[in-house]
Amino acid sequence: MRSVGWTAIISGVACLSLVAIDAADAQRRKPPYYASVSASEARMRTGPGKNYPVSWEYRRADLPIKVVDIYKDWRKVEDPGGTQGWMQVGLLADRRTAIVVGQAIEMRASASPGARINWRAAPGVVGRISDCDRGWCRYEVGRRSGYVQQARLWGVDPGERL
Repeated sequence: MRSVGWTAIISGVACLSLVAIDAADAQRRKPPYYASVSASEARMRTGPGKNYPVSWEYRRADLPIKVVDIYKDWRKVEDPGGTQGWMQVGLLADRRTAIVVGQAIEMRASASPGARINWRAAPGVVGRISDCDRGWCRYEVGRRSGYVQQARLWGVDPGERL
């Protein structure tokens, strides 16, 4: 049987405490803010509790949502269509995603309207976003990526920097 010294136990507890603090800090974000659905199936309810009826069922992981209110372990969210309801916080992720709105968009090689077009994305396509600056975001859909105009996406505010 192998023994573990107190130093190892204390440093392990300290690491767990830091993770718990980071998770708690993430839960204290002030709305409104964007997040995404983390589960492949997630239910939106009419109120903040499992005793409230389901108003909508989502079957699309990474769908962007906007958190507009908080009540304990529940988040009042708004989906890209404007529907609002409550979801358990465990069904949501901090991962930033966005959905194409309007017409098809060009995914360009760099953040410039004259840059080479790598791909196109149709309305309703969901992708992960990063590096948003000066009206452009890096947009990844599976293994394909490029820069898209920020105004053509739902899931990021105009002028928001990531």
